[in-house]
Amino acid sequence: MVYRTMRLASCFVVMALVVTASAPRSYADEPPKGWRQQITLNAFASASYTWNFNNPSTNVNQLRAFDYDHNSIRIDAAELVVQKAVANKGDFGFRIDVAMGAVARIAAARGLFRDTATGVAGDFDLQQAFASYIVPIGKGLRIDAGKFVTPVGAEFIEGYDGYNDNHSRSLLFTWAIPFTHTGFKLSYPFNDKFTAMVMLVNGWDNVVDNNAGKSFGVSFTLTPIGPLAIYLNYIGGPERDKSDDFRHLIDLGVVAHIGSRLTLTLNADYGNDQNGVPAPAADPGIPMPMAPDPAAAGAAATNAQWAGVALYARVQATKRFAAIARGEIFWDIDGFRTGVKQRIMELTLTPELKITDSLLLRGEFRIDQSDQGIFTRSDGATTRKYQPTLALNAIYVF
Repeated sequence: MVYRTMRLASCFVVMALVVTASAPRSYADEPPKGWRQQITLNAFASASYTWNFNNPSTNVNQLRAFDYDHNSIRIDAAELVVQKAVANKGDFGFRIDVAMGAVARIAAARGLFRDTATGVAGDFDLQQAFASYIVPIGKGLRIDAGKFVTPVGAEFIEGYDGYNDNHSRSLLFTWAIPFTHTGFKLSYPFNDKFTAMVMLVNGWDNVVDNNAGKSFGVSFTLTPIGPLAIYLNYIGGPERDKSDDFRHLIDLGVVAHIGSRLTLTLNADYGNDQNGVPAPAADPGIPMPMAPDPAAAGAAATNAQWAGVALYARVQATKRFAAIARGEIFWDIDGFRTGVKQRIMELTLTPELKITDSLLLRGEFRIDQSDQGIFTRSDGATTRKYQPTLALNAIYVF
């Protein structure tokens, strides 16, 4: 009897062990991932073809950021992102973005992959490289240190985690604001409706500072109701070589989701550079983050100003198809940004077809119009006040 009881008890023990071993473990039982398992790898690629109806002799689409090649199939961007993202208090992580193509030649920062004397960049850029830590204080104070894209503007340098509605970049993205910063950034979410950020950086598009001063920035994000978001940014500091004169930039963005299909975005910028002078007018077509000095430009100092406003409308007609329109106006009041005192307007129409979640195709018609004759024609000797272009663009992300 004792033996049978012991054998029965042993059977129950064995059954319990088998059930325990074979039962699926709950999420709480899973061991935390090691840091290697938390690192992700993503990529982004964009290719395009643009035809300029002016057929410029230089084969350059003027006033453009990345789509500056006329009648050429080209790689706009090929980017690889390695990161360990942070989300919770106490998290430590990093992000590294390596970029190649037109985006590297234009957005490269001074002192890294851009020649400090000529301003010329190559086909490779370290677009972002920063470390992050969320200090376990209150709701979590996030600290980023390194090189990162600017928080200013409605558009951004595209990547796997987001691309702009239009293929070409706006005048405001190209001429009114910086591309990247190197320094420190602190962000704090006070609640689900208000977030503030402050940063101390070398300046506009500088990995190695070109003067003894630093630039200060502050950003506020307000979401009073779910469909509405308001962004307000300010950056101030000396930006020209060997200069104590401050450059000020104020940026406003408003995004409104109207229903499930329509999104409206408003972006406005105002900039002022104390004792700035007109930029060299040798090539008013392609931006470079090289701030001119009064002595180099050979002109009397003046407080240079620029301003602009852009309006975007995105209609998501179906799950896979959307139509986007952008209209804007930019005043280079003193010629400090583009090299020519002018008022520029542009209108862009972009149909978008999402083939898969990773593959996107879009066309684009755009026309730029200036009150000055700056756009080169095919003969190279005469100019026009307008520049119409047609583009095809393919994007792949993973």
